Amino acid sequence: MAHDKPFAGRRHEVSRLEGFSDAVFAFAVTLLVVSLEVPRTFGELAHAMRDFIAFGICFTLLFQVWWRHFNFFRRYGLEDTTTIALTGVLLFVVLFYVYPLKFQMKWLVDVIVFRSGNVVEMPGGHRETIVQGSQSVRLMQIYSLGLVAVFGVFGCLNAHAYKLRHELQLREDEVLMTRISILDNVGFIVIGLMSTAITTIGGPSWTGIAGLNYFLIGPMKFALGHYHGRERQRLHALSPRPPVPSP
Repeated sequence: MAHDKPFAGRRHEVSRLEGFSDAVFAFAVTLLVVSLEVPRTFGELAHAMRDFIAFGICFTLLFQVWWRHFNFFRRYGLEDTTTIALTGVLLFVVLFYVYPLKFQMKWLVDVIVFRSGNVVEMPGGHRETIVQGSQSVRLMQIYSLGLVAVFGVFGCLNAHAYKLRHELQLREDEVLMTRISILDNVGFIVIGLMSTAITTIGGPSWTGIAGLNYFLIGPMKFALGHYHGRERQRLHALSPRPPVPSP
């Protein structure tokens, strides 16, 4: 979508804050790696290959977070105290949620794709349930609240840039895209809170519904795209026309 892209003609150099953020994101990707050891047998390789689907999902989600952060600095180039503090919070949340995200996606892929069941063999030979019924509620709450935290930070970052729109000398279309970005982050926050509420109120039997609730992201994105296109047309209609040269 257009509101997910950097502003044309804005800042392109990498600051120390961005460099540090990129290093943290790179470290987070390292924590997602399927295995730190080279498989010794084909059986170990085949077992490791099963985890690449979960790794791909986690990598894609983490890349989306990095992409939003990248675009924020390409758009506004802010390095004030508020931006630094919010970036610190974002990086903390990203690192904190790497393992919970990896655990949840691996569990879902194993159960849904590979039909491996909800039981794992532990060292010593005994078998243990991976996620019990009541634990599925807490797992969904952890995921949903992590999403709320990440997009809450992005919402605050974009709201801060919108507050400084005059100092940043943003054009009308850039102000519009900033407003759309705020609404986009608010939409993710609302969906995350809805999923948290569904699992908290409904219990284990409603965790599936809480997961399906994330399909609302598609209609939310479509509605924002429609609103963005309509507002762009309105701004274009209000913009002064260049004078027609006389023959």
